[in-house]
Amino acid sequence: LKVLSHIDSILRSPRAPPLIYRRGKGPVQSSAKENTQGCGFEHLPLTIELWADQLMALKDLHRSLRKLSLELVPWHTADAQDNRESIRVEDLQFVVDAILEEIENKEKNSQTPSLPTLFAIVSHFQKLFDVSSLNGVYPRMNEVYTKLGEMTNAMRNLHELLELDSSAPPTVVVDTVGKLCDIINENVTEQVQQLLGTQDIHSIMKKLEEHECFFPPFQALIQDLLCLLEISNLDDILPAVQNLK
Repeated sequence: LKVLSHIDSILRSPRAPPLIYRRGKGPVQSSAKENTQGCGFEHLPLTIELWADQLMALKDLHRSLRKLSLELVPWHTADAQDNRESIRVEDLQFVVDAILEEIENKEKNSQTPSLPTLFAIVSHFQKLFDVSSLNGVYPRMNEVYTKLGEMTNAMRNLHELLELDSSAPPTVVVDTVGKLCDIINENVTEQVQQLLGTQDIHSIMKKLEEHECFFPPFQALIQDLLCLLEISNLDDILPAVQNLK
């Protein structure tokens, strides 16, 4: 009876939740009944069972909150409470506060990209420049930066040489270079035709065959003269022959 009275005094205290205390129904007939039926905790076993179920549900809720936290704030490491047998409300509140803090920081600084956005950017770079691993991202970035600088300098020089506006696209530069090549090729053809004194391809081939037949013997003759006259320059041949008279 003393134990029951002590429990009853705890349940009646201001700190006790209202849910665990209910005033007994019906008149009290004896002191024993007053301490057993009228003490106000006849329903307490059911309340304790309800609380036990809620405590078990706290573990599932904590597990779900941890999964959500790993998705939203994956850089927060798992705390020591994950492996504890009992989960406290404070543990759940800690996880919720961490998530809310991250959301508030995102709202304050909307210019900072989220971690999934950064992952997507890196993945897109790997796909564009054929990088198989994260370790190769920085070397390929440096390579792309170097190649881009070289191409930019080359295009700038071509714009200046071709007297094009700096805003002219690469296609205009390529077309201009192609036209210059065509003009050069035409000039070379005209010069060859003037040199050989002919206008058709068959005559050019005939002239080349004549030169191939003539120049080897002529070259051999000149080499023999240089050796006989003991000179090294073609311009010295005529003076040397005149001195032999």
